[in-house]
This record gives sequence, structure tokens and C-alpha cells, in this order.
Amino acid sequence: MALSRVCWARAAVWGSAVTPGHFVTRRLQLGRSGLAWGGPRSSKLHLSPKADVKNLISYVVTKTKAINGKYHRFLGRHFPRFYVLYTIFTKGIISIPPFANYLVFLLMYLFPRQLLIRHFWTPKQQTDFLDIYHAFRKQSHPEIISYLEKVIPLISDTGLRWHLTDLCTKIQRGSHPAIRDILALRECFSNHPLGMNQLQAFHVKALSRAMLLTPYLPPPLLRHRLKTHTTVIHQLDQALAKLGIGQLTAEEVKSACYLRGLNSTHIGEDRCRTWLGEWLQISCSLKEAELSLLLHNVVLLSTNYLGTRR
Repeated sequence: MALSRVCWARAAVWGSAVTPGHFVTRRLQLGRSGLAWGGPRSSKLHLSPKADVKNLISYVVTKTKAINGKYHRFLGRHFPRFYVLYTIFTKGIISIPPFANYLVFLLMYLFPRQLLIRHFWTPKQQTDFLDIYHAFRKQSHPEIISYLEKVIPLISDTGLRWHLTDLCTKIQRGSHPAIRDILALRECFSNHPLGMNQLQAFHVKALSRAMLLTPYLPPPLLRHRLKTHTTVIHQLDQALAKLGIGQLTAEEVKSACYLRGLNSTHIGEDRCRTWLGEWLQISCSLKEAELSLLLHNVVLLSTNYLGTRR
């Protein structure tokens, strides 16, 4: 207040036309400038605590999305069947909020192979999707045949070595092996090196892919799963042989053939029944200790059926 009176007195003496409003404005400007001048000089701009928190939240959200995307890709690549269940479960959570079920319908329309079971596929989708799955398991066929060739020198019996060499040669040349050619190797697949418990780790992984099972598990677990899966098929074969193939519908026959390794989507019903009869004849002739041959039969009997490589 004393300063303002002095300034007013000087203005009166000098006859200045300074107005109170102008003087107050200048004092406020000088006061604000003084705050900036009185603090430490720095060339960097310091953000407020609120801005820091927002940046931290944004960073965490971005990193979380990136990690979640990598996790989804990992599941889809290494555990495809579990990923389907996981996806269905998460989409079921999405449908809980109001009106979110429309999003689920859209996702089912866009991704029918991943989110819908076979019974909801259109006829064209069934053909296309089964071709895709068969292409996955067919990629392992050359590996399995190559492994059989590598273990031939490890077989002690000369006759068995000759039979296995002849069988691998026929398959590689595009011929369909006869039932007697496969059954001649029963002893070979019940002991070392092709018995179920003597199979090498990389061979077990290739067989898992041929059965549309995930290969990304420890070898003991893979071997146990293959043995269990093959035992179930063997029991189904025995029941089916008692029932008779003639009691099955065309769709059931094709489904049974596809489960056992044949891409039946492009083969007529009569041919599928003939192939299924050959499979049952081999399967019902095997004992439990010889189930490794039934497992390899997925490749041996289906690779060149009718002279095709489907």
C-alpha cells in the first residue's frame, strides 16, 4: 500500500496519465515473472505428477497388450486344441455383458473353423477345413517313413529288415501296401527299436502330428498320450468289427476313415468302406504289445490309397 501511494504521488507531480488498472496489470505481470525468475533455471520441462501417472498407465497398457498378443500366438502355435477351448471360454465371458452376444455371433461367422464344431460347418466348409487339418498331419508322413528307414539296420532279424525295406520302398514309389505286407512286420513293431516304449523323441513328435495331437509336450507324456489314443482306436475297431461296417451310414464311414488317417472327403463311399475293412482286418489281428504297428498304420495304409497322395 505504501508503494502504491508513492507511485500515485509521483504521477500527480509529473502529471502522468497512469491509470490504476494499468498499474495493477503491470504489477501482476511483474509478480508472475518474478516467480519464474526466482526459481532455479532449467532447460527441461518438468511434468506434473498427474502427467507422470498418465504416461505410466499408458506404458503399462501398451506392454500388456503386446504380452497378451504374444501369449495368444504361442497358444495357437504350440497348443492348438487348448487354444480353441481357451478362445471359446474367453468369448463366452465377452458375451456376458448386455448386447455383447452379437459380437460372439460375428466372431463365429468370421472364424467358424476355430469357434464352431464340425456339425455347424457348411458342406463346403467341412471339405475345406478337413483338407486343412489333413495337410497338417500329412506334413509328418515323410519324417515317419524316413525314421523307419533309419532304424532298419537296428533290426536283428534279416527277414524283418527285408520286409520293412520293401514296404518303405513301395510307399515312396507311390504304391499302396497290401495287408500281408503290413502284418508281416508285427514282430518288428513289438520290440526294439519300433516298440511303443522304444520310440525316439523326435519320432514320437512326428507321430503326434500325424494323429492331430500337440507335439509340444515332454516325450514321456507324448508316448503315454499316443498309447492311450491308439488303445482307444483299437477297442473301437474291435467293437466296429462285431457290429459290421454295413451298419454304418455313409457319413459315419467317412468320419471313421478320417479319424484313422485317410482323407475321406475326396473318396467315394464304396472306396471308404473298402479301406476301412482293410484297416479293421489289420487292427483286429494285433495284440496290445503290437499297437505301435497300428499307430504307424495311420501313415502306412493311408498315404497312397487309390494311387493318390492325399
